[in-house]
Amino acid sequence: MTHAIFEAAQRLAAQAVEWRREIHRNAELSFEEHRTSAFVRRILDEHGIPYQEVAGTGVLARIDGRTNDPKRPVVLRADMDALPITETTGLPFASTTGAMHACGHDLHTAALLGALVLLQERRAEFDGTVLGLFQPGEELWPGGASLVLKEGTFEGMEPRAFVGGHVSPELKAGQIGVRSGTFMASTDEILISVHGQGGHGGLPHLLHDPVLATSAMIVALQQIASRNNYAFTPSVLSFGRVIADGATNVIPDRVEVEGTFRTMDEAWRTEAHRRIREVAEQTVAAYGCRAEVEVQVGYPCVRNDERLTTVARETIGEMFGPGAFVEIPRRMTAEDFGFYSVRYPSVFFRWGVESEVPLHNGAFVADERAMPYGIAMLAAMAVRILAE
Repeated sequence: MTHAIFEAAQRLAAQAVEWRREIHRNAELSFEEHRTSAFVRRILDEHGIPYQEVAGTGVLARIDGRTNDPKRPVVLRADMDALPITETTGLPFASTTGAMHACGHDLHTAALLGALVLLQERRAEFDGTVLGLFQPGEELWPGGASLVLKEGTFEGMEPRAFVGGHVSPELKAGQIGVRSGTFMASTDEILISVHGQGGHGGLPHLLHDPVLATSAMIVALQQIASRNNYAFTPSVLSFGRVIADGATNVIPDRVEVEGTFRTMDEAWRTEAHRRIREVAEQTVAAYGCRAEVEVQVGYPCVRNDERLTTVARETIGEMFGPGAFVEIPRRMTAEDFGFYSVRYPSVFFRWGVESEVPLHNGAFVADERAMPYGIAMLAAMAVRILAE
């Protein structure tokens, strides 16, 4: 059946590309996906696919096969939100909203729409229930996935699997990457305020300089990953925002620091939070300053179920040929799909949209020839898992 699904996906691809361009043109930020949600609902209505609204702007569609099994569905998930990035691609369908789908969520949404339309047309050929989750807010803490679950969307169910995918500029169109086990990191936000006593830059001996203290603190914090962490446990601590609102001759009273901590081990994650607070507070204290440390606990690791990863590998080989499968490396990026993977059997794949420009860049352009592969992968995984 997988060959028939890919053929159907190829026939739907041009329409899905048009959907993708409409979504791309009207990109919306996290939890503000009102127009995108309305567009999704309109397409579902046109194809007679029932749905309910979830987590504010989210949509949960449902397709029943020859027989239904609402307690044991397969859930196909796509995220819908864009990033606060100004697009510079010059494409005829470039975003007009000031936001941009620089992470490919427009393709995710269009591919899931295509998969659901395909499954609706072929619902007499499989048994069971498929849910299509169009999720808001993947890019913004606390993550739309956490809100979907908090609402109790799947209470009373025992989903057979959650299946999700993400475009990958590192892979060519037609390539699908999967890896078993933990392969994407947890992510936490580190917010630190360093308080001192500012004043004239020419009289530092009269001050408690929070800029100098912050500089020492950032350097000291790096030893947490290099000296406190077991060398074979992936771990990253990076700071991307440091605000010292002084002047050439004015040392401020306070410095604000923001960063991210990522790892693939939950026990070490908890211990690292403690060490971050400890090192930050004690380092700046040596400079006569005080640190306020907030750790916003974010997304858990994405972990691919071993059995479902095997199903994905087999599906890729059968449907696209043996050259399509790629064993992808672990990566320190994060995904709120991790909230699903810690609760339910899950598999998350990456599908190629080859681009020289990386994700989260205003010049990112995806290869739209990848569309039928995303559609077919989602639809075929649902049918394969339901048939087990």
